Amino acid sequence: MKERIYDPNNAKSIFQFSKDLLHRSLAEAVCAIDDSIKAEDIVCNGKGGLGQMVEKYYYGYEPNSDSGPDFREAGVELKTTPLKKLANEELAIKERLVCDMIDFCDVVKRPFEESFFYKKSLLMLILFYLHVAGKDLRDLEFLYSVLWKLKDKDLLIIKRDYETIIDKIKAGKAHELSEGDTMYLGACRKGKKGDPLRKQPFSDIGAPKRAFALKTSYMRTILEFVRTEKKDMVTNTDIVTENEIELVAEEELKKSSFEDVLTERFMQFKGQDYREIAGSFKMEVNVNDKSKYARIAKRILSEKLKEFDDAEEIKKSGIIAKTVRIETNGKIRESMSFENINYDEIADTEDWIDSRWYEIATSRFMFIVFRAVPDTSKEWENEKRYVLDRVFFWTMPAEELDRAEEYWNNIKENVTSDTLTDEDNTFWKMTDRKDFHVRPKAQTAADKCKSPVSGVDVPKKAYWFNNDYIQEIVKHAYADEWQKTFEIK
Repeated sequence: MKERIYDPNNAKSIFQFSKDLLHRSLAEAVCAIDDSIKAEDIVCNGKGGLGQMVEKYYYGYEPNSDSGPDFREAGVELKTTPLKKLANEELAIKERLVCDMIDFCDVVKRPFEESFFYKKSLLMLILFYLHVAGKDLRDLEFLYSVLWKLKDKDLLIIKRDYETIIDKIKAGKAHELSEGDTMYLGACRKGKKGDPLRKQPFSDIGAPKRAFALKTSYMRTILEFVRTEKKDMVTNTDIVTENEIELVAEEELKKSSFEDVLTERFMQFKGQDYREIAGSFKMEVNVNDKSKYARIAKRILSEKLKEFDDAEEIKKSGIIAKTVRIETNGKIRESMSFENINYDEIADTEDWIDSRWYEIATSRFMFIVFRAVPDTSKEWENEKRYVLDRVFFWTMPAEELDRAEEYWNNIKENVTSDTLTDEDNTFWKMTDRKDFHVRPKAQTAADKCKSPVSGVDVPKKAYWFNNDYIQEIVKHAYADEWQKTFEIK
């Protein structure tokens, strides 16, 4: 038996001690330290149990059940989280990082700095391991160790996220919580469909069990940090990140919310068309450029942006930014496309809550609305004029997620039944009028990928929102102004 040499009162010592766990399974690492422990003695009950077993058998530190961090004296919470290997052998985040269960009745009494989440999650030792289906948790390989502190601007945004969740509970709407309500910190669903509902303090309506969790999009940035550092042990505690494209400064966030800052930035150009806005920035915009409205929107946000998710806050929050054009009668002609469907991911995912589509459906959306206005001047004789009219943030209502789940189940049925050809599939079509549909993106209609079932080349297809569904979203955002704005009789 080897002596475990680390200081449980010191965060960096705990972090350094994790080194011998990397590129081994828990069973291998523990048996190397203590030959009196057999692999079969290490029993991990559920994903959360792996962290407890690391604490107990590897660190020799008895897990505690109080509200503080796992290593009380050092203020360090130990977290284990899985990575998955994609078809191209690249590693990717498998799921959000669950931090602390939400007790609806207790959490409303606690300011952020006094919350169990804050006390436990301010400093975390995050151990990434490689998920392999069917393999015992104790036999999975650990790949990276990250000592991660929630600090600076991230902490300000997370604090506002926490307060947004608490405000919704105080409004008696714990049953309507959605991960799309917030930026980095989400209130994620726990348990299975049909589990008993929990009591909430300001409503008689039962609410599904939820936990505070760092979103998958935020976890991707931690994994990207590991790749950038090119080491398997990294910490952000003593690093100042440079060269990030930030949309909102820390000082701005102390005065206003992220969403309010961005909305105000856009509304400076309310009523202006893309040519006028481009002129303000001395931009050259080609009339035939199909992406000109998105380009204008990105320029309003930052001159450095090439893509929306190049921005630090959008990357970490998973916010989906989309430009929308409305006709003079309030109609929206175009449906809205998202990314291509990853058939391998669909086939490998058992529960839609763990799917990429769920992450999209529960994202926070930023809609940038351009409205058509009549213009008979010579300047616009060959082109319809649209002016920037509104920016709003939206989250798919809880009652609409059931339809989103049906959509995913339909996709999974087609993928796993290998009916991916145009002749055989039963994918939802736009004419079905079910809010969502499946079809190729115009520019990739001829692209192929392999079926995860047969290995045969099949057409690539993407997730889509129907145009009439987008219209309902926008109409709801305009509320009482809709009728007047679009002169609908």
